[in-house]
This record gives sequence, C-alpha cells and structure tokens, in this order.
Amino acid sequence: MSPAATPGKPVAALRDPALAGLSGALVSDEIVPARAPWAKIVRAGEILRVIDLEGNQAVDFLAYVLADTAERYSAADTLVAQRNIFLTTGARLRSNRGRVMMTVTDDSCGRHDTSGGACSCESNTVRYGHHTKHQHACVENFLLAAAPYGLGKRDLVGNINWFMNVPVEADGTLGIVDGLSAPGKHVDLRAELDLLLLVSNCPQINNPCNAFNPTPIRAVVVRP
Repeated sequence: MSPAATPGKPVAALRDPALAGLSGALVSDEIVPARAPWAKIVRAGEILRVIDLEGNQAVDFLAYVLADTAERYSAADTLVAQRNIFLTTGARLRSNRGRVMMTVTDDSCGRHDTSGGACSCESNTVRYGHHTKHQHACVENFLLAAAPYGLGKRDLVGNINWFMNVPVEADGTLGIVDGLSAPGKHVDLRAELDLLLLVSNCPQINNPCNAFNPTPIRAVVVRP
C-alpha cells in the first residue's frame, strides 16, 4: 500500500481514477501478484473492489461466514435463486444455508463465471497431460490462503471466477475461451455478513482464461 493510500483515508482524497464510484474510508489497498493467493476478513457493509489491472485475468474466489466457516459460498444456491448462470451487477452471492453473503453492486466487465471451478494439479493432468502435473494451480493457492484460518481441502467448494469467460452452448457444453475483460475493468462486492474471503489469482497457462499469461490484480476494501 502506498503512503498516500493509508487506511482510514477518505477514498475521494486519493484522487485515484481506478477507485471512481467508491466512497467512504479506505480499509486496505493491495496488489495481488500473478499466480498468488490472497485472503482478507471483510466486515458487513464493507465493499471489495477487484480490479483486473492488465485485462483477461481470471480471479478465483471463495467466501466463508466468519462466525461459522461451515457456512460458505454455494454456487448452486446462488444460480438457482437468480435463475441465471452468470454473475453481474445485482447478483446476490448465497451461502449453503441460503443467506446472502455478498451483493455485486457494480461491474464494468459485464459477466462472470461460477460454473467452471478451480484448476488443480490433478485436473491439469487430465485436461492437458501429465507433463503439467508440477504446475501451480488454484486449488493449491486456496489451500495456502485458507491454512492460517484452519481450513483445508475438505472446505473448498465450487468457486466464482471473476473476469473468466465460460460460455454455455445450446447443448449445454461449457467452454473456457478468451475473456471479456480489459485493463482496468472491475467488480464491486458489498459484504452483507462478516466474511473470510479467499482469492487465487489464477496461475493457469494451458487455456485462454488468463490469455496464457497470468498478471497481477488489485484488491481494494472500503468502508462506506
């Protein structure tokens, strides 16, 4: 975080075009390196802005209720409730108990995936061959981010892929294709509960989800 971007400083005082539309006090402002994990506790009412700095970078994402991490994001509950397979402005991210965990309040990309799942060393070998077994993947990132909070592999569930383009064909076929995002695109998420958030800044290099070139993202939390 830069000296100008100190916690508690009004967002408006930062005069940062990347934060346009946000108001309130800065809680944190971090660059998540390419291929890296990230975790953050976000309180009810706070807003997380995820910024795709260079464009076409998939951001794998999970959320857990801080008071009881057995309650966590549910892709199935979210999709059934909204009757749409994509996430964008107005989407409510629901838990496995049906509660709204977060609301997408703004989205300059237009469409995000919650069907494609997270890459892993195992799935890479199935999709792309055993020569990829050594490659770092999102499941490993999630485990690294989750470990300090006492969470492990059994706690990982179907995730969100911000900025990832996974079209669904008329016959139900899923594809992972070139992204819809571009440098500076963002998605804003308002926490409706106190949450633990996990991110894998996707390291995948075998399909177009990251344009075969993983890049950094920016994660900004503000308190209105």
